[in-house]
Amino acid sequence: MIAPPHKHGGVVSGIGFTSPRVIPHDRDLKRAAEVLNAGSKVAMLVGAGALRAAREVTEVADILGAGVAKALLGKAVLPDALPWVTGAIGLLGTKPSWDLMMECDTLLMVGSSFPYAEFLPKEGQARGVQIDIDGRMLSLRYPMEVNLTGDSAETLRALVPLLKRKSDRSWREKVEKGMQEWWKLMDERAAVAANPINPQLVFAELSKRLPDRAILSSDSGSAANWFARDIKIREDMMASLSGNLATMGPGVPYAIAAKFAFPERPVFALVGDGAMQMNGINELITISKYWKDWRDPRFYVLVLNNRDLNQVTWELRAMAGSPNIPSTQTLPDFSYAQYAEQLGLNGIRIETAAGVGAAWDAALKSDRPVVIEAMVDPDVPPLPPHITLEQAKSFTTALLKGDPEARGIMEQAFRAMFPKKTE
Repeated sequence: MIAPPHKHGGVVSGIGFTSPRVIPHDRDLKRAAEVLNAGSKVAMLVGAGALRAAREVTEVADILGAGVAKALLGKAVLPDALPWVTGAIGLLGTKPSWDLMMECDTLLMVGSSFPYAEFLPKEGQARGVQIDIDGRMLSLRYPMEVNLTGDSAETLRALVPLLKRKSDRSWREKVEKGMQEWWKLMDERAAVAANPINPQLVFAELSKRLPDRAILSSDSGSAANWFARDIKIREDMMASLSGNLATMGPGVPYAIAAKFAFPERPVFALVGDGAMQMNGINELITISKYWKDWRDPRFYVLVLNNRDLNQVTWELRAMAGSPNIPSTQTLPDFSYAQYAEQLGLNGIRIETAAGVGAAWDAALKSDRPVVIEAMVDPDVPPLPPHITLEQAKSFTTALLKGDPEARGIMEQAFRAMFPKKTE
């Protein structure tokens, strides 16, 4: 190793960096506590900045009787089994998260840069407190009354002694009831028949079988909808995706990076066929090269094969009133499972709803990485938690313009809104 020259313009480095302890001033903590103590319907929104503050988030939520929504990058902050956790927020979110934001009188945002302000309370509806290590994020999405620059866990710990426990728990009880109803609805929607397979069913059956300490990555696209809503995160799991930018293609590369960082943990990549054709099939070559060096071979790639750029298709219908345009939305068919076999991996193709559970059971017993190719129905709608009048008009316009999938769309939309168990 050659030492850098000791002269003007020389660049050096050193070892021994530790993260600083960043907490707000006492006076600002007191102001924040006054706002939070005054509220009777407190909503919390947590993001990636709260991933190491689960204990503190739980304690504050308990004191305040709050419901907690999770930005998509914060999916792994809290387990979904907690009855007052309302899950994802936004277009990919849950109705309880929408209700939480629309009905609260106080908002506490922790470590989140969630960009879609229309899913937050209307300006003036709620008093706001925000905690973020990056001061540039403060009041960026909602006009907060108190802005706290600080580490999420440290700041919440400093707030706890200043908070007063809510004696009226009716708000929390309402949130919990809403989540009970939501999970029941998700089970019913996953059981709705489709042609050939309902993608929600594929995710719901995986969720029941996820191994402890699993790491999940999702790609952008319709896969992210089901990842956000149907996968129930447990304690000690990790989960992520491209986040604000919604870039296509990172699902499999993220999973590979996770496996190299945590080789002893099971890793799942949940992707659509559009992202798979962009770069996922090439990344399978990387997996085939390195998997024998992993101390634990558990690695799973789920591909939703519907031959459609599905998320964009639905966005065009709901946002622009445009029907499906086959020349831009239809993908060439490709046998992902067979391709995996050619690379020395395991390949499993699921063609019927009845075979979904057994396919996951077989994949989880594999002695090597697996590609699970599920033939799913592109007409199953990723319904938003709240449908605006403009979205309804655009959707109707798209169908009236002669969408080639109009009949299947109407059938699946009706089933999703009024689900019945399949026989």
